[in-house]
Amino acid sequence: MEEMEEELKCPVCGSFYREPIILPCSHNLCQACARNILVQTPESESPQSRRASGSGVSDYDYLDLDKMSLYSEADSGYGSYGGFASAPTTPCQRSPNGVRVFPPAMPPPATHLSPALAPVPRNSCITCPQCHRSLILDDRGLRGFPKNRVLEGVIDRYQQSKAAALKCQLCEKAPKEATVMCEQCDVFYCDPCRLRCHPPRGPLAKHRLVPPAQGRVSRRLSPRKVSTCTDHELENHSMYCVQCKMPVCYQCLEEGKHSSHEVKALGAMWKLHKSQLSQALNGLSDRAKEAKEFLVQLRNMVQQIQENSVEFEACLVAQCDALIDALNRRKAQLLARVNKEHEHKLKVVRDQISHCTVKLRQTTGLMEYCLEVIKENDPSGFLQISDALIRRVHLTEDQWGKGTLTPRMTTDFDLSLDNSSLLQSIHQLDFVQMKASSPVPATPILQLEECCTHNNSATLSWKQPPLSPVPAEGYILELDDGSGGQFREVYVGKETMCTVDGLHFNSTYNARVKAFNKTGVSPYSKTLVLQTSEVAWFAFDPGSAHSDIIFSNDNLTVTCSSYDDRVVLGKTGFSKGVHYWELTVDRYDNHPDPAFGVARIDVMKDVMLGKDDKAWAMYVDNNRSWFMHNNSHTNRTEGGINKGATIGVLLDLNRKTLTFFINDEQQGPIAFENVEGLFFPAVSLNRNVQVTLHTGLPVPDFYSSRASIA
Repeated sequence: MEEMEEELKCPVCGSFYREPIILPCSHNLCQACARNILVQTPESESPQSRRASGSGVSDYDYLDLDKMSLYSEADSGYGSYGGFASAPTTPCQRSPNGVRVFPPAMPPPATHLSPALAPVPRNSCITCPQCHRSLILDDRGLRGFPKNRVLEGVIDRYQQSKAAALKCQLCEKAPKEATVMCEQCDVFYCDPCRLRCHPPRGPLAKHRLVPPAQGRVSRRLSPRKVSTCTDHELENHSMYCVQCKMPVCYQCLEEGKHSSHEVKALGAMWKLHKSQLSQALNGLSDRAKEAKEFLVQLRNMVQQIQENSVEFEACLVAQCDALIDALNRRKAQLLARVNKEHEHKLKVVRDQISHCTVKLRQTTGLMEYCLEVIKENDPSGFLQISDALIRRVHLTEDQWGKGTLTPRMTTDFDLSLDNSSLLQSIHQLDFVQMKASSPVPATPILQLEECCTHNNSATLSWKQPPLSPVPAEGYILELDDGSGGQFREVYVGKETMCTVDGLHFNSTYNARVKAFNKTGVSPYSKTLVLQTSEVAWFAFDPGSAHSDIIFSNDNLTVTCSSYDDRVVLGKTGFSKGVHYWELTVDRYDNHPDPAFGVARIDVMKDVMLGKDDKAWAMYVDNNRSWFMHNNSHTNRTEGGINKGATIGVLLDLNRKTLTFFINDEQQGPIAFENVEGLFFPAVSLNRNVQVTLHTGLPVPDFYSSRASIA
């Protein structure tokens, strides 16, 4: 019943209707409120003048709404008549329920009559505050509107259900709650006062006692009169006019305006309209039921949205935390590389300091010795040693003049962090659902005629399908690990061709590519199978060699005239498989000791191969050989080299071993074990030794058979 309360309140005063009347527009007003909102109209607009001019067709004439500005949402809240010089502008008030109220143009005269009986100003107009329809009252004034007795009864029942406890009227001090009401005495009694003042005997025994709430309603209903005709106040309603849709009395049918209208019995139409209202209520009840179910659905959606929001926020936080963790891990890896580079630079500089210090001490000692020799006065003795001293001085001077006084390492860190693509990806990080629903690019097509492999490199080319309507912003190329493992990204960018270096020899790779734009990524292309070379073809690398190394024969032949050892690397690195290459000695004089083996890319280039921890080598002269790593000499083996000798190097990364051969015979035992990582072929030369590199060679048969037996 609480939802019905707004239906029972007057749109003007906001309180429950008191003596409600029905306007022709079917809306209701309190009789007092209706009087308060009357407005006086010009004489020319009165019903009498309209009837005189032949334009009156009804007892209530509706004003032309074009002549009124009842309210304007853009003005300051005032309503006024437009076009009437005699109509004053009156402030527009607002009722408690938000409806604008127009007060009367002049204060009503003082009167002791009820609102219904009190005279209204002549030519008064009333405007419905709900539908804003205006009408001019006739001579009957507000008495011309029927009273809504049904609405009064509904309000009484509603207030009865909400009635507060009534107090006894005979208690002297603190009134107690009333338990009964006497309809004849019209007094509320509590139990003690009823027994004392209203005993059930004598004349009082015939009085009717009722509950307090019922008595309160009876007190309100007692003065209520039966609904009478508004045109004939002494006649009760007995019929219903179908055309006017209102109850009428028999006198209206005989001499009133309803005489020619179709009428029906009041009771029959009452039952018919009750039935129609019930049927209409059934449909409305179904809609109300649907609305309640819909509200339940919406409330469930509110809870579901809250739960999904918490879950989504947690997922978002977890994803961002994962990105932050990955970035922190990568940061740690990059810092480790920086620290490694830092330590390497310090080691190189410190080694050069130590080397220069020793050489400077030797040079200083030679200078002091020579000065002392010059002081000798024995010509023959001086001449015996002068030639040797002069050669030593010139040789020492030459050693200082060949880059010895040039720093081997720069102070700058040749590292540049490329974070532009990552920053761009972070700026583009967004929810896919919130983006425009444009399609993803079409699947790229691999151009097989342009895809190839060379040594341990693979070149792939692709293109968008012809007439593709959706452009691609970039491509993602993926390769597996060469052993059928998971795919990994090797290229992300706008180019349609990419060469991937550093693959394993004699391995099978699977490659695929996909396109992307702001909306998403396309499906993968067909998978392309790539086979790298079984054996490696490579030459020496001038870019990483010491400046004293001299190249010829398409970088396959190298020599060095320096007295000190100089290192040169091959162009190709190995991290997997079995690899074999040979070097022939083209020139060998005065029994120097060149070194052959493998090294890291950052090996020292101005000392013998194997002096630092970045190289694994065999150095050999004309009689014997040694293995050396990190300046540790091991496994002296008889047998040396001369001009025309062939040195073989066998790097078996499957078994993690390094073995050397001289003239097709294994030189000593397995030189090194547990070697793993990325290695480059390497040689260190001095004193005009010249060697030529031979690659693309198969593994020696005897080693292959031995490996198969093992």
